[in-house]
Formats: sequence, C-alpha cells, structure tokens
Amino acid sequence: MREKLTKSDVEKIQAEIEHRKLVERKELIEAVKEARSHGDLSENFEYHAAKKEKNRNESRIRYLERMLKTAIIVEDHSKADEVGLNNTVEIYCEDDDEVETYRIVTSVRGSSLNGLVSIESPIGKALLGHKEGDRVYVKVNDDYGYYVVIRKVIKTESEDADQIRSF
Repeated sequence: MREKLTKSDVEKIQAEIEHRKLVERKELIEAVKEARSHGDLSENFEYHAAKKEKNRNESRIRYLERMLKTAIIVEDHSKADEVGLNNTVEIYCEDDDEVETYRIVTSVRGSSLNGLVSIESPIGKALLGHKEGDRVYVKVNDDYGYYVVIRKVIKTESEDADQIRSF
C-alpha cells in the first residue's frame, strides 16, 4: 500500500532512519558484542535480547525506507472554510448525540485514541472538503454508515509535535 505523506512526514522519517543508522545501530552492535563475550550463547539471555533488539532496529529501517520509496506526497489544498489536512474538526454525531473533536492527519501520524484521524479512515475521507454546518455521511462499509454534522473547523497548520507511528 502506498502511504500518503506530507513533506514534514518525509523529513521526520528521514531523520528517524538517520538516527537509527548512525546512533542506534552502533549501540546495538556493541550490546550484542558485549553480551556475546559473556560465554555460552545457548543460555545467554542478554545475547538473545540484544540480538532481537538489533534485528528490530534493522527491520524498522527497512520498513521506513520502503515506505519512503513508495510514498505519495500530499498537500493541503482546502479553502479557508473547508476541512483539510491538519485541521481540527468538531463534529456532532447524530446517532450518539455526542460532540467529538478530531484532527485530520496522514495515516503514519494517525492515532484515534489521541484524536488524530487518518485521511485514509472512513471519517477522514468523509470530512475532507466539507464546511461548517454540513451534514456528512460517513460510510464505514457497504452495509453501515452514519451521519455527522460539522460544528467547527479550526485551521491548525503545525504538525511538528506529531509523532510517526511505530509498527
């Protein structure tokens, strides 16, 4: 699957790759060497744990590099009164009679528990391009959907504090 990333996402991913290659890789190799020097490897828990952590780091590097290779760069072209990328949206859920607040972000920054909804999610797709006061149908699947009303759109441009999701 091709990830949709902003230029900021790409920069953050490149910085993480560089940190993992230049800093963490060296530390983890040293940890493996240190653990190996403690003797019998078949019963050496430190060695197995260090090796596992080193492999996890290498796997993350490959994952991020593959993501960058296949990524699609997206930009926010929404008008001032429309829901767009990195905007905070206050919505009224008719079925639940509740008001919820979300920020629309790229999928690598999505974290629904923290109020960050991906542009790839059903609610993210449905809200993009709509305005305050619009009643929007959120299609979850072919059999189910629900309506929400957009109460407020807040233009929040900064994504500096957002973290790239780990796997």
